[in-house]
Amino acid sequence: MPGVTAPAPVVKLVQRTTEPAAAQVLRSTAAAVIAFVVAQWSLPEPHPAPLTAPLTALLVVQVTLYATLTTGIRRVNAVVVGVLIASGFSSLVGLSWWTLGLTIFTSLLIGRLVRVNEFVPEVAISAMLVLGVAQVADTALERVFETLIGAGVGLLFNLLFAPPVWVQTAGASIGGLGERMGRMFRALGAEVEGTQPVAEAAARLHEARRLDHDIVEVDASLRQAEDSLTLNPRVRQGLLHRVVLRTGLDTLEICAVVLRVLTRSLTDLAKARTEEALFPEDVAVALRELFGHMSDAIEGFAVMITTPIAASGEEAEERLSEALTRSRATRDQVADLLLEKVQEHPRQWQLHGALLAEVDRILDELDIAKRSERILEELDRRSADLHERRPRLQAALRRLRGVTQNRPPAET
Repeated sequence: MPGVTAPAPVVKLVQRTTEPAAAQVLRSTAAAVIAFVVAQWSLPEPHPAPLTAPLTALLVVQVTLYATLTTGIRRVNAVVVGVLIASGFSSLVGLSWWTLGLTIFTSLLIGRLVRVNEFVPEVAISAMLVLGVAQVADTALERVFETLIGAGVGLLFNLLFAPPVWVQTAGASIGGLGERMGRMFRALGAEVEGTQPVAEAAARLHEARRLDHDIVEVDASLRQAEDSLTLNPRVRQGLLHRVVLRTGLDTLEICAVVLRVLTRSLTDLAKARTEEALFPEDVAVALRELFGHMSDAIEGFAVMITTPIAASGEEAEERLSEALTRSRATRDQVADLLLEKVQEHPRQWQLHGALLAEVDRILDELDIAKRSERILEELDRRSADLHERRPRLQAALRRLRGVTQNRPPAET
Protein backbone atom coordinates (compact mmCIF):
# COMPACT_ATOMS: atom_id res chain seq x y z
CA MET A 1 0.00 0.00 0.00
CA PRO A 2 1.37 3.43 -0.80
CA GLY A 3 2.43 5.56 2.10
CA VAL A 4 2.97 2.56 4.41
CA THR A 5 6.50 2.05 5.76
CA ALA A 6 7.90 -0.79 7.80
CA PRO A 7 9.06 -0.17 11.38
CA ALA A 8 12.72 0.78 11.74
CA PRO A 9 13.69 -2.47 13.59
CA VAL A 10 12.23 -4.53 10.74
CA VAL A 11 14.15 -2.50 8.16
CA LYS A 12 17.42 -2.97 10.08
CA LEU A 13 16.79 -6.71 10.39
CA VAL A 14 16.23 -7.04 6.64
CA GLN A 15 19.38 -5.04 5.93
CA ARG A 16 21.45 -7.24 8.23
CA THR A 17 20.15 -10.47 6.71
CA THR A 18 21.03 -9.29 3.21
CA GLU A 19 24.63 -8.53 4.10
CA PRO A 20 27.30 -10.95 2.82
CA ALA A 21 28.25 -11.96 6.37
CA ALA A 22 24.71 -13.10 7.15
CA ALA A 23 24.52 -14.96 3.83
CA GLN A 24 27.80 -16.71 4.60
CA VAL A 25 26.52 -17.86 8.00
CA LEU A 26 23.42 -19.38 6.39
CA ARG A 27 25.46 -21.04 3.64
CA SER A 28 27.95 -22.58 6.08
CA THR A 29 25.18 -23.88 8.32
CA ALA A 30 23.27 -25.42 5.43
CA ALA A 31 26.38 -27.07 3.99
CA ALA A 32 27.33 -28.57 7.36
CA VAL A 33 23.83 -29.97 7.95
CA ILE A 34 23.64 -31.44 4.43
CA ALA A 35 27.07 -33.06 4.86
CA PHE A 36 25.96 -34.60 8.17
CA VAL A 37 22.77 -36.01 6.62
CA VAL A 38 24.61 -37.40 3.59
CA ALA A 39 27.24 -39.03 5.81
CA GLN A 40 24.56 -40.60 8.02
CA TRP A 41 22.78 -41.94 4.97
CA SER A 42 25.97 -43.26 3.32
CA LEU A 43 27.69 -44.98 6.26
CA PRO A 44 26.62 -48.49 7.31
CA GLU A 45 24.91 -49.03 10.65
CA PRO A 46 25.91 -48.91 13.42
CA HIS A 47 28.32 -45.99 13.34
CA PRO A 48 29.10 -43.03 15.62
CA ALA A 49 27.84 -39.57 14.75
CA PRO A 50 29.67 -38.51 11.53
CA LEU A 51 30.84 -35.17 12.88
CA THR A 52 33.92 -35.10 10.65
CA ALA A 53 31.72 -34.54 7.59
CA PRO A 54 30.10 -31.28 8.79
CA LEU A 55 33.48 -30.19 10.19
CA THR A 56 35.09 -30.56 6.78
CA ALA A 57 32.15 -28.85 5.05
CA LEU A 58 32.52 -25.86 7.38
CA LEU A 59 36.21 -25.65 6.57
CA VAL A 60 35.72 -25.99 2.82
CA VAL A 61 32.79 -23.59 2.37
CA GLN A 62 34.81 -20.42 2.39
CA VAL A 63 33.72 -16.83 2.06
CA THR A 64 34.40 -16.83 -1.70
CA LEU A 65 34.26 -19.43 -4.44
CA TYR A 66 37.85 -18.65 -5.40
CA ALA A 67 39.04 -19.31 -1.84
CA THR A 68 37.07 -22.57 -1.78
CA LEU A 69 38.67 -23.86 -4.96
CA THR A 70 42.18 -22.72 -4.06
CA THR A 71 42.22 -23.84 -0.42
CA GLY A 72 39.76 -26.74 -0.43
CA ILE A 73 42.38 -29.34 -1.36
CA ARG A 74 44.75 -28.18 1.37
CA ARG A 75 41.95 -28.22 3.93
CA VAL A 76 40.87 -31.74 2.98
CA ASN A 77 44.50 -32.84 3.07
CA ALA A 78 44.87 -31.38 6.57
CA VAL A 79 41.79 -33.18 7.88
CA VAL A 80 42.74 -36.53 6.31
CA VAL A 81 46.28 -36.34 7.70
CA GLY A 82 44.89 -35.57 11.16
CA VAL A 83 42.54 -38.54 10.97
CA LEU A 84 45.34 -40.90 9.95
CA ILE A 85 47.61 -39.64 12.73
CA ALA A 86 44.88 -40.15 15.33
CA SER A 87 44.20 -43.64 13.96
CA GLY A 88 47.85 -44.60 14.25
CA PHE A 89 48.20 -43.35 17.82
CA SER A 90 44.94 -44.94 18.98
CA SER A 91 46.09 -48.36 17.79
CA LEU A 92 49.30 -48.10 19.84
CA VAL A 93 48.45 -46.17 23.01
CA GLY A 94 45.38 -44.98 24.86
CA LEU A 95 44.24 -41.42 25.43
CA SER A 96 46.06 -39.58 28.21
CA TRP A 97 47.67 -36.21 28.72
CA TRP A 98 51.04 -37.27 27.32
CA THR A 99 49.59 -39.09 24.31
CA LEU A 100 47.42 -36.05 23.59
CA GLY A 101 50.49 -33.81 23.69
CA LEU A 102 52.44 -36.23 21.51
CA THR A 103 49.57 -36.35 19.01
CA ILE A 104 49.38 -32.56 18.79
CA PHE A 105 53.16 -32.26 18.42
CA THR A 106 53.25 -34.92 15.70
CA SER A 107 50.27 -33.40 13.88
CA LEU A 108 51.81 -29.93 13.79
CA LEU A 109 55.14 -31.36 12.60
CA ILE A 110 53.67 -33.57 9.89
CA GLY A 111 51.32 -30.77 8.87
CA ARG A 112 54.33 -28.67 7.92
CA LEU A 113 55.90 -31.57 6.05
CA VAL A 114 52.83 -32.22 3.89
CA ARG A 115 52.63 -28.50 3.03
CA VAL A 116 49.11 -27.63 4.05
CA ASN A 117 50.44 -24.12 4.63
CA GLU A 118 48.11 -22.00 6.78
CA PHE A 119 46.00 -25.04 7.71
CA VAL A 120 48.64 -26.74 9.88
CA PRO A 121 46.57 -26.19 13.08
CA GLU A 122 43.64 -27.98 11.46
CA VAL A 123 45.71 -31.16 11.27
CA ALA A 124 46.01 -31.17 15.06
CA ILE A 125 42.36 -30.16 15.52
CA SER A 126 41.16 -33.03 13.35
CA ALA A 127 43.43 -35.47 15.17
CA MET A 128 42.13 -34.39 18.57
CA LEU A 129 38.50 -34.65 17.49
CA VAL A 130 38.98 -38.13 16.11
CA LEU A 131 41.18 -39.26 19.00
CA GLY A 132 38.35 -38.57 21.41
CA VAL A 133 36.18 -41.21 19.73
CA ALA A 134 36.39 -44.73 21.07
CA GLN A 135 37.87 -47.41 18.81
CA VAL A 136 39.38 -44.93 16.44
CA ALA A 137 41.38 -47.55 14.60
CA ASP A 138 38.22 -49.42 13.63
CA THR A 139 36.55 -46.28 12.29
CA ALA A 140 39.51 -44.65 10.55
CA LEU A 141 38.27 -45.44 7.06
CA GLU A 142 34.82 -44.18 8.00
CA ARG A 143 36.34 -40.92 9.24
CA VAL A 144 38.27 -40.49 5.99
CA PHE A 145 35.07 -41.23 4.08
CA GLU A 146 33.25 -38.62 6.17
CA THR A 147 35.98 -36.12 5.35
CA LEU A 148 35.57 -36.72 1.63
CA ILE A 149 31.80 -36.38 1.93
CA GLY A 150 32.14 -33.08 3.75
CA ALA A 151 34.63 -31.79 1.19
CA GLY A 152 32.42 -32.84 -1.71
CA VAL A 153 29.33 -31.26 -0.21
CA GLY A 154 31.24 -28.04 0.50
CA LEU A 155 32.58 -27.77 -3.04
CA LEU A 156 29.25 -28.61 -4.68
CA PHE A 157 27.44 -26.20 -2.39
CA ASN A 158 29.66 -23.33 -3.49
CA LEU A 159 29.32 -24.30 -7.14
CA LEU A 160 25.52 -24.55 -7.02
CA PHE A 161 24.95 -21.64 -4.64
CA ALA A 162 27.53 -19.01 -5.49
CA PRO A 163 28.98 -17.17 -2.49
CA PRO A 164 28.03 -13.52 -1.98
CA VAL A 165 29.98 -10.78 -3.69
CA TRP A 166 31.81 -8.57 -1.20
CA VAL A 167 32.14 -5.56 -3.51
CA GLN A 168 29.63 -3.54 -1.50
CA THR A 169 31.60 -4.07 1.70
CA ALA A 170 34.87 -3.11 0.01
CA GLY A 171 33.17 -0.11 -1.60
CA ALA A 172 31.96 1.07 1.79
CA SER A 173 35.51 0.77 3.14
CA ILE A 174 36.95 2.75 0.24
CA GLY A 175 34.19 5.34 0.58
CA GLY A 176 34.92 5.69 4.28
CA LEU A 177 38.60 6.22 3.53
CA GLY A 178 37.73 8.95 1.03
CA GLU A 179 35.47 10.66 3.56
CA ARG A 180 38.20 10.63 6.23
CA MET A 181 40.68 12.18 3.82
CA GLY A 182 38.08 14.74 2.77
CA ARG A 183 37.48 15.74 6.39
CA MET A 184 41.22 16.16 6.85
CA PHE A 185 41.40 18.58 3.93
CA ARG A 186 38.52 20.63 5.33
CA ALA A 187 40.18 20.66 8.77
CA LEU A 188 43.44 21.86 7.21
CA GLY A 189 41.54 24.63 5.45
CA ALA A 190 40.06 25.77 8.74
CA GLU A 191 43.47 25.84 10.43
CA VAL A 192 45.51 27.87 7.91
CA GLU A 193 43.93 31.15 9.03
CA GLY A 194 45.65 32.97 11.87
CA THR A 195 48.33 31.56 14.12
CA GLN A 196 48.36 27.78 14.38
CA PRO A 197 49.73 26.19 17.57
CA VAL A 198 52.50 23.70 16.90
CA ALA A 199 50.72 21.04 18.98
CA GLU A 200 47.61 21.39 16.80
CA ALA A 201 49.62 21.05 13.60
CA ALA A 202 51.48 18.04 15.01
CA ALA A 203 48.16 16.40 15.92
CA ARG A 204 46.99 16.84 12.35
CA LEU A 205 50.23 15.26 11.12
CA HIS A 206 49.69 12.30 13.45
CA GLU A 207 46.16 11.92 12.11
CA ALA A 208 47.52 11.82 8.56
CA ARG A 209 49.97 9.11 9.57
CA ARG A 210 47.12 7.01 10.96
CA LEU A 211 45.69 6.83 7.45
CA ASP A 212 48.27 4.11 6.80
CA HIS A 213 46.44 1.81 9.23
CA ASP A 214 43.13 2.64 7.59
CA ILE A 215 44.55 1.73 4.19
CA VAL A 216 45.71 -1.66 5.50
CA GLU A 217 42.17 -2.44 6.68
CA VAL A 218 40.65 -1.27 3.41
CA ASP A 219 43.18 -3.36 1.49
CA ALA A 220 42.13 -6.49 3.42
CA SER A 221 38.48 -5.78 2.61
CA LEU A 222 39.35 -5.23 -1.04
CA ARG A 223 41.29 -8.50 -1.24
CA GLN A 224 38.19 -10.31 -0.01
CA ALA A 225 36.11 -8.53 -2.64
CA GLU A 226 38.62 -9.47 -5.36
CA ASP A 227 38.43 -13.12 -4.34
CA SER A 228 34.63 -12.99 -4.35
CA LEU A 229 34.67 -11.71 -7.95
CA THR A 230 37.13 -14.32 -9.21
CA LEU A 231 35.45 -17.35 -10.81
CA ASN A 232 32.07 -16.20 -9.49
CA PRO A 233 29.27 -17.04 -11.98
CA ARG A 234 27.18 -14.19 -10.58
CA VAL A 235 29.66 -11.63 -11.94
CA ARG A 236 30.09 -11.01 -15.67
CA GLN A 237 32.88 -8.42 -15.56
CA GLY A 238 34.81 -9.57 -12.53
CA LEU A 239 38.22 -8.52 -13.87
CA LEU A 240 37.05 -5.00 -14.68
CA HIS A 241 35.52 -4.58 -11.21
CA ARG A 242 38.71 -5.81 -9.55
CA VAL A 243 40.90 -3.49 -11.60
CA VAL A 244 38.66 -0.45 -10.98
CA LEU A 245 38.68 -0.99 -7.22
CA ARG A 246 42.36 -1.92 -6.95
CA THR A 247 43.66 0.98 -9.03
CA GLY A 248 41.32 3.30 -7.17
CA LEU A 249 42.68 2.22 -3.80
CA ASP A 250 46.24 2.58 -5.14
CA THR A 251 45.44 6.18 -6.07
CA LEU A 252 43.96 6.93 -2.65
CA GLU A 253 47.02 5.40 -1.02
CA ILE A 254 49.33 7.71 -3.00
CA CYS A 255 47.14 10.68 -2.09
CA ALA A 256 47.30 9.66 1.58
CA VAL A 257 51.10 9.62 1.43
CA VAL A 258 51.19 13.06 -0.21
CA LEU A 259 48.64 14.34 2.31
CA ARG A 260 50.94 13.22 5.10
CA VAL A 261 53.82 15.13 3.51
CA LEU A 262 51.56 18.17 3.09
CA THR A 263 50.67 18.15 6.78
CA ARG A 264 54.37 17.89 7.56
CA SER A 265 55.05 21.02 5.51
CA LEU A 266 52.30 22.88 7.39
CA THR A 267 53.72 21.63 10.70
CA ASP A 268 57.16 22.96 9.78
CA LEU A 269 55.61 26.32 8.90
CA ALA A 270 53.81 26.38 12.26
CA LYS A 271 57.09 25.75 14.05
CA ALA A 272 58.76 28.61 12.16
CA ARG A 273 55.91 31.08 12.68
CA THR A 274 54.87 30.70 16.29
CA GLU A 275 54.52 34.46 16.83
CA GLU A 276 52.74 35.34 13.59
CA ALA A 277 50.00 34.15 11.27
CA LEU A 278 50.71 30.99 9.33
CA PHE A 279 49.84 32.78 6.06
CA PRO A 280 48.76 36.31 5.13
CA GLU A 281 45.02 36.74 5.24
CA ASP A 282 44.42 36.68 1.47
CA VAL A 283 46.60 33.59 1.05
CA ALA A 284 44.83 31.82 3.94
CA VAL A 285 41.42 32.51 2.41
CA ALA A 286 42.55 31.13 -0.96
CA LEU A 287 44.14 28.07 0.69
CA ARG A 288 40.96 27.36 2.63
CA GLU A 289 38.99 27.47 -0.61
CA LEU A 290 41.56 25.23 -2.30
CA PHE A 291 41.47 22.60 0.45
CA GLY A 292 37.66 22.67 0.31
CA HIS A 293 37.71 21.92 -3.41
CA MET A 294 40.29 19.17 -2.90
CA SER A 295 38.07 17.68 -0.22
CA ASP A 296 35.23 17.53 -2.73
CA ALA A 297 37.58 16.00 -5.31
CA ILE A 298 38.90 13.22 -3.06
CA GLU A 299 35.40 12.33 -1.88
CA GLY A 300 34.09 12.46 -5.45
CA PHE A 301 36.89 10.15 -6.58
CA ALA A 302 35.99 7.60 -3.88
CA VAL A 303 32.33 7.74 -4.93
CA MET A 304 33.21 7.36 -8.61
CA ILE A 305 35.27 4.19 -8.20
CA THR A 306 32.68 2.54 -5.96
CA THR A 307 29.54 3.51 -7.92
CA PRO A 308 28.23 1.03 -10.52
CA ILE A 309 28.33 2.39 -14.04
CA ALA A 310 24.65 1.59 -14.56
CA ALA A 311 23.65 3.70 -11.57
CA SER A 312 25.09 7.18 -11.03
CA GLY A 313 28.67 6.65 -12.18
CA GLU A 314 28.48 9.45 -14.73
CA GLU A 315 27.14 11.84 -12.10
CA ALA A 316 30.04 10.96 -9.77
CA GLU A 317 32.53 11.52 -12.61
CA GLU A 318 31.03 14.93 -13.36
CA ARG A 319 31.27 15.85 -9.68
CA LEU A 320 34.92 14.89 -9.64
CA SER A 321 35.64 16.76 -12.87
CA GLU A 322 34.05 19.95 -11.54
CA ALA A 323 35.93 19.67 -8.24
CA LEU A 324 39.24 19.19 -10.06
CA THR A 325 38.57 22.20 -12.31
CA ARG A 326 37.83 24.43 -9.32
CA SER A 327 40.87 23.05 -7.47
CA ARG A 328 43.26 23.81 -10.32
CA ALA A 329 41.90 27.33 -10.76
CA THR A 330 42.22 28.06 -7.04
CA ARG A 331 45.66 26.44 -6.97
CA ASP A 332 46.88 28.91 -9.61
CA GLN A 333 45.47 31.77 -7.56
CA VAL A 334 47.29 30.50 -4.45
CA ALA A 335 50.52 30.14 -6.43
CA ASP A 336 50.37 33.76 -7.60
CA LEU A 337 49.68 35.00 -4.08
CA LEU A 338 52.46 32.89 -2.55
CA LEU A 339 54.94 34.08 -5.17
CA GLU A 340 54.06 37.69 -4.42
CA LYS A 341 54.36 37.21 -0.66
CA VAL A 342 57.61 35.24 -0.90
CA GLN A 343 59.20 38.04 -2.91
CA GLU A 344 58.28 40.41 -0.08
CA HIS A 345 59.17 38.03 2.76
CA PRO A 346 61.38 35.17 1.49
CA ARG A 347 61.47 33.26 4.78
CA GLN A 348 60.55 29.53 4.42
CA TRP A 349 60.03 29.98 0.68
CA GLN A 350 60.94 26.31 0.14
CA LEU A 351 57.95 25.20 2.23
CA HIS A 352 55.62 27.27 0.05
CA GLY A 353 57.01 25.55 -3.04
CA ALA A 354 56.68 22.13 -1.37
CA LEU A 355 53.07 22.90 -0.48
CA LEU A 356 52.22 23.70 -4.09
CA ALA A 357 54.07 20.63 -5.35
CA GLU A 358 52.11 18.37 -3.00
CA VAL A 359 48.82 19.89 -4.12
CA ASP A 360 49.83 19.35 -7.75
CA ARG A 361 50.69 15.72 -7.08
CA ILE A 362 47.30 14.97 -5.51
CA LEU A 363 45.39 16.70 -8.31
CA ASP A 364 47.45 14.80 -10.88
CA GLU A 365 46.67 11.46 -9.21
CA LEU A 366 42.94 12.22 -9.21
CA ASP A 367 42.91 13.24 -12.87
CA ILE A 368 40.17 11.34 -14.76
CA ALA A 369 42.15 10.92 -18.00
CA LYS A 370 45.15 9.57 -16.12
CA ARG A 371 42.91 7.15 -14.26
CA SER A 372 41.47 5.79 -17.52
CA GLU A 373 44.99 5.19 -18.83
CA ARG A 374 45.95 3.42 -15.61
CA ILE A 375 42.93 1.10 -15.84
CA LEU A 376 43.70 0.19 -19.45
CA GLU A 377 47.35 -0.46 -18.63
CA GLU A 378 46.39 -2.68 -15.69
CA LEU A 379 43.92 -4.66 -17.81
CA ASP A 380 46.60 -5.24 -20.46
CA ARG A 381 49.15 -6.23 -17.83
CA ARG A 382 46.84 -8.76 -16.18
CA SER A 383 45.87 -10.21 -19.54
CA ALA A 384 49.55 -10.62 -20.43
CA ASP A 385 50.31 -12.21 -17.06
CA LEU A 386 47.45 -14.68 -17.51
CA HIS A 387 48.74 -15.58 -20.97
CA GLU A 388 52.26 -16.19 -19.63
CA ARG A 389 51.08 -18.30 -16.68
CA ARG A 390 48.52 -20.38 -18.60
CA PRO A 391 49.57 -20.47 -22.27
CA ARG A 392 47.89 -23.81 -22.93
CA LEU A 393 44.59 -22.62 -21.53
CA GLN A 394 44.75 -19.45 -23.63
CA ALA A 395 45.60 -21.47 -26.75
CA ALA A 396 42.69 -23.83 -26.10
CA LEU A 397 40.31 -20.89 -25.67
CA ARG A 398 41.51 -19.35 -28.94
CA ARG A 399 40.99 -22.67 -30.77
CA LEU A 400 37.54 -22.99 -29.26
CA ARG A 401 36.64 -19.48 -30.39
CA GLY A 402 37.93 -20.27 -33.87
CA VAL A 403 35.87 -23.45 -34.11
CA THR A 404 32.78 -21.61 -32.93
CA GLN A 405 33.25 -18.77 -35.42
CA ASN A 406 33.98 -21.10 -38.37
CA ARG A 407 31.10 -23.47 -37.63
CA PRO A 408 28.54 -23.35 -40.48
CA PRO A 409 25.02 -22.24 -39.56
CA ALA A 410 22.57 -24.99 -38.66
CA GLU A 411 20.12 -26.01 -41.37
CA THR A 412 16.51 -25.05 -40.78
